[in-house]
This record gives sequence, C-alpha cells and structure tokens, in this order.
Amino acid sequence: MPRHHVRPEGSPPVNGYSHAVAVPGPLVVVSGQVPLDAEGRLVGENDTEAQVRRVYANLATALEAAGSGLAHVVKYTFFLTDLARDLPALRAVRDEHQDPARPPASSLVQVAALVHPAFRVEIEALAVPAV
Repeated sequence: MPRHHVRPEGSPPVNGYSHAVAVPGPLVVVSGQVPLDAEGRLVGENDTEAQVRRVYANLATALEAAGSGLAHVVKYTFFLTDLARDLPALRAVRDEHQDPARPPASSLVQVAALVHPAFRVEIEALAVPAV
C-alpha cells in the first residue's frame, strides 16, 4: 500500500496533493490522456469541465485495463493551456476522484498548446496495481 506524505514537517502548505508518495512494488504508468471519446471525437469543445471529466474517464479506462484504478493513483501530471481559466474546473473534478486525506503527488504545468488546438487539458498518471 502506498504511504502518503501529504505535508512532511517543514514542507510548505499543499492544495490537494501529497509532497511525496512512497510506492512499494509494481507501478502502472499511464500516458497522457486527452478529451477524446472512444471514437476519437473531441468532448467538450470550449468546456473545460467536460474535457476534464472525459480525461478522467479515459484515465479510469486505461488504469482498469492495467489492473489498477483511480483510487490507486500515486502521481498525476496535469497539463493546462490556460491556468487561470481552467484550474478551478480541474480542481473540482479532480477532487471528486481522490481521497482528501490521501491525495496523490502531482505536478501542474501550463503549456502553450497540446497536440490538438481544441484540447485544454491532458493528464498522465502513475499508479499501483489494485490488490
């Protein structure tokens, strides 16, 4: 079971992430997921919340295929094209999918663009297998 070190003594405050997560054993690595449905169609053009929800659905599908799940994510990397506009929606949806007492480690990066000009968000994940 991962050990979450949300805010080790002497660390700065956090907002929905752990400073470190110690992971024993195997690791599941999930490529960056984007807001496309199973047919490759864009979900949520100009709607950040809809895009984030689709990305989380894609993450869940990939994790399940690898024998894991959203509850077993130990680290996210979030990529947003407009931090000021999109961060509130990202945080709201993210918080629906994680235990606030054991949040994953995470990184957040604003990028100039993603692979498709209509994408506002991409998320990659590291997880442990479900037991």
